[in-house]
Amino acid sequence: MSRTYVGQSPVRNEDRRLLTGQAVFVDDVQLPGMLHAAFVRSDHAHALIRGIDASAALARTGVVAVVTAEDLGEYWQPGPLLVPPPPIEGIVFNQASQVPLAKDRVRHVGEAVVMVIAESRYLAEDALTDVIVDYEPLDPVVDLERALADDAPVIHPQLGTNLAAHVTQRHGDYEEARAKADLVITRRFHYDRGAAAAMENRCVAARWDPRAEELTIWDTTQAPIPIRNGLSRMLGLLESKVRVVAPFVGGGFGPKIMMFYPEEVLVPWIAMRLGRPVKWTEDRQENFFATTQERSQIHDAEIAFSSDGKILGIRDFFFHDTGAYDPYGLTVPINSQCTLLGPYDVPAYHSEFRAVFTNRTTVTPVRGAGRQHGVFVMERLLDIGARELGLDPSEIRRRNYLRKDVFPHTFQILFQDFAPLYYDSGNYAPALEAALDIVGRNTFRAEQAQARAEGRYLGLGVVSYVEGTGIGPYEGARVTVEPSGHVRVATGLGTQGQGHYTAFAQIVAEVLDVDITHVHVVTGDTREFGWGTGTFASRGAVVAGSACHEAALAVRKKVIETGARVLGALPDDVEIADGAVRVRSDPSRMMGFGELAGHANPLRGAVVPGTEPGLEATAYFGPDHGSTASGVHAMVVEVDAETAMVKILRYIVVHDCGKLINPVIVAGQVQGGVAHGIGNAFYEQLVYDDGGQLQNASFMDYLLPTAMDVPNVEMAHRETSAPLNPLGLKGVGEAGCIPTGAVFAQAIEDALPHLALEIREIPLSPNRLFALLRDAGPADRANAPELGGRAAAVAVAAD
Repeated sequence: MSRTYVGQSPVRNEDRRLLTGQAVFVDDVQLPGMLHAAFVRSDHAHALIRGIDASAALARTGVVAVVTAEDLGEYWQPGPLLVPPPPIEGIVFNQASQVPLAKDRVRHVGEAVVMVIAESRYLAEDALTDVIVDYEPLDPVVDLERALADDAPVIHPQLGTNLAAHVTQRHGDYEEARAKADLVITRRFHYDRGAAAAMENRCVAARWDPRAEELTIWDTTQAPIPIRNGLSRMLGLLESKVRVVAPFVGGGFGPKIMMFYPEEVLVPWIAMRLGRPVKWTEDRQENFFATTQERSQIHDAEIAFSSDGKILGIRDFFFHDTGAYDPYGLTVPINSQCTLLGPYDVPAYHSEFRAVFTNRTTVTPVRGAGRQHGVFVMERLLDIGARELGLDPSEIRRRNYLRKDVFPHTFQILFQDFAPLYYDSGNYAPALEAALDIVGRNTFRAEQAQARAEGRYLGLGVVSYVEGTGIGPYEGARVTVEPSGHVRVATGLGTQGQGHYTAFAQIVAEVLDVDITHVHVVTGDTREFGWGTGTFASRGAVVAGSACHEAALAVRKKVIETGARVLGALPDDVEIADGAVRVRSDPSRMMGFGELAGHANPLRGAVVPGTEPGLEATAYFGPDHGSTASGVHAMVVEVDAETAMVKILRYIVVHDCGKLINPVIVAGQVQGGVAHGIGNAFYEQLVYDDGGQLQNASFMDYLLPTAMDVPNVEMAHRETSAPLNPLGLKGVGEAGCIPTGAVFAQAIEDALPHLALEIREIPLSPNRLFALLRDAGPADRANAPELGGRAAAVAVAAD
């Protein structure tokens, strides 16, 4: 192989279409006779539905249909449980999945109650005001702890409880560890809700062809194949008669994994009933209410240390808000439970969570999927422990890292795939040292002291994390050399901006030694490739990329064998070079891939037994375990102690995602993740009142960080090869956002050592931080740590 693409950063194959407006998004789909859907959504967080009068809406000119739950007949059914937990002792799980339209009761503001179909979206929206829904309001359940009280209103009467799940996991003996401890720290931590806020909202379009009996659906989904499989069952169609296309999607971040949203179920159904194409596009306000959100958690955590700062054990009890329904089962809280352990050696661990139904929008994975909560709790406990023990925050981490010689490492608790939590590889300490070198371990404290002498408050935060990536079950790919000589790659994943069209092409182009611009990747179309799971959990490159690699190797073998036959040479004397096969001993005997593809598909003659026509292969990759990425984030901030405004001066990420396919794409993933994490740390919070009403459902009130708020991230990469896939890949999609809240909190505290400030909640905001600063008393500076030692002299000098 003369070409090297893996590890390089060629121009992205998809950018021309994106930058010139030629990329197709779902709302670009315009079909003859297309109708448009709009939804009447509940104004109440919790209420009984006593009646619906749609007569006035039906009488409006241009309205074609009005659909309620009663009109759906047998098609009305709760959605599937997407990730069912195994029947394991110690797991209590009460299922209540999303329904297509509310029947009898609404359970959160924004829940769909009535669907209106009209000749235009404008007419459909106007007709919504004609529909009269008779609600009988009920007391809502918003507070997590209050939800489990004996006298709390029950959201799902058939369950008789608001407890969605109760899970206890442990290894070692925490009580024994606690008894031996020199220091025990107990704290309560809050981590509140946020929105994914993708650039493109959800959109679904469907067309039914009665002659061919084929249904085509365009969907902004991260999982087109499961959508096809589920809808074919619900609609009584063969899977081969349902085509789901997920074209370019303007950001996924997790909520677009979910199967099935009401709109995804209803739009295809009504298109078949009416015999006309139907489309629904979510507006931004709907997105705040109807698209799933990040989770809210409350942790009561305790950590036991020896006098030298070694962790002896951790105990954590937490509440997890699953919202009105729980279609994703235990995935998010188990991620929190497992990721809390981080890169550290924790001899004893007792973790217990209660997932709780509330009258708030449903929770499913959002970038990080609960991991940032676990990291926040662990990193905050370590910061507090360092302060109490008089240790540098980085030193307490050094003393507790898992050693590089203990990998692979298995914790005796279950991960989200319900297999034991498994770290395939890792080497954590070098990443910490690299981050400190980039920050300037020998110069930063002097700069900080000088700034304090000038009345400016600089602070440094440095935290660690792990990210479980590359989980199964599997993905597949088909690689084909076409008569043009170009190569076509098809996989079942959808793409939401991760650079799949380029990264997969790089893998295949290197194996086949062809120009990357001659490799054409197709994703997210079930007609092109019908087996797989979806794009989530930082698994695309690891799982689908490995399948592309295996399929390309199989095609390479076919190219050599076919070339040997056509050129009259032995296979061992045939090589691939620059999109052609040639005989090593006589390079003048050669043939381009296009011509060779013709020979592989002859118009006459027999197929030799044991062979098959064409230069094509399909391969699948399903890892036994995921790949564990890791890293260190460092942040330098300047805090205005009077206004509580925080300016991020520097942000450093040292990340290990194994082999880098495309460094520029990786950098983009990290930069975007940090932007998401900064928003989650200091700007973005979904605020509900006691009545379950969302108070800031617009970008006027819900603050997103802008380009002015997000610095250019300084990056360094370490490559600890993953042993469980052929390219040594690990995922990177969520790395930027997982530890951001923790590093933000540590940096702010470090900037204000003269205050007894201890941040135990995320997200903050200038308002909330102002209140914390106002209430903080003077600090005991005796144990204030420096980057390389004690900081008492610097703290005094700052006065």
